[in-house]
Amino acid sequence: MDVKEAVKRQNEVAMMVSRHLFSTIAKHSNSVFSPASMNAAFTMMASGPGSSIIADKILSFLRSSSIDELNSVFGVIATYVFADGSNIGGPTIKVVNGACIDQSLSIDPSTKSLFDNFFKAVLASVDFKTQFEELRKEVNSWALHHTNGFIKDLLPQGSVTDETIWIYGNALYFKGAWEDKFDRSMTNDRDFHLLDGTSVSVPFMRSRKDQYIQAYDGFKVLKLPFRQGHGDTSGSFSMYIYLPNEKDGLDNLVEKMASGLGFLDSHIPSQKVEVGEFRIPKFKIEFGFLATQVFNILGLDYVDMYQKAYVEIDEEGAEAATATAFVGVFGCAFVNRIDFVADHPFIFVIREDKTGTALFVGQIFDPS
Repeated sequence: MDVKEAVKRQNEVAMMVSRHLFSTIAKHSNSVFSPASMNAAFTMMASGPGSSIIADKILSFLRSSSIDELNSVFGVIATYVFADGSNIGGPTIKVVNGACIDQSLSIDPSTKSLFDNFFKAVLASVDFKTQFEELRKEVNSWALHHTNGFIKDLLPQGSVTDETIWIYGNALYFKGAWEDKFDRSMTNDRDFHLLDGTSVSVPFMRSRKDQYIQAYDGFKVLKLPFRQGHGDTSGSFSMYIYLPNEKDGLDNLVEKMASGLGFLDSHIPSQKVEVGEFRIPKFKIEFGFLATQVFNILGLDYVDMYQKAYVEIDEEGAEAATATAFVGVFGCAFVNRIDFVADHPFIFVIREDKTGTALFVGQIFDPS
């Protein structure tokens, strides 16, 4: 079993979901979602009580050969990606999993053991018939608490009913400092160009230091590594910005990223280069969506996925949080000096580099 290849396939699914999300629900607007959170909740759901109803569809959707492969990927990610490095100076990462299962479904001892010891998830037997609204509020409180207060009202009123049979949840919080922080005194306001031909004035971070940048056909990629902990042998995290050459080129770039196999792995700047003009905008975005429409398009019917995500970047680093809940109902080389001026719409990815796991994928159309 090649776990790294399985992670690559999951990343291809993530880019495919991104394409559908960015071209439908979030067309030409700031948005972000977390493939890592989605996949963690999917993996638990595939192994949970009553999973025979949905497991084959999940395996097909994530392009996985078996439940064992899904769980192997989860184990690697839990070890290398979800490991908190704050005690040794690395990124703060907090991940919590949980599931509420209606009491009409039996929970056998082996499943309980899997959730307790492998997923590190609370597996609770509940009564959705009479307590569905209380349980919805409990899940929202759980998400708020485990995302440092950033994810509010994950499940809207009406999302959980007396016909609900399960909720699988994942909450993820990330905070990392740049390996090379930006000098606040160099930040100044400049124009960011919008698709309608107008512009907005926003604060841009600047640097004269060499940067990991590489130019490709029609776009450039910037890699901003996060500081790793001292002697850290676990995760290695970076943020990538994919900047189209044309100011209105983001739609084409999204299509290219989703269509090319192994796109993320094959477009990684490998060396620092001397920069000419270099500036990227500070931004803070929040985005939430119900993925039913996206999943129906991709062939995964009868699954309601609610996800909210938050990302902020500034001179110090990046802070990001997400919560995901699945709600089920019965029946369901050599380079020259390069300019990198991110003054028009771009895509960003926060990624763990050793496994290639994408934690967050987003697009910025207006950082103001």
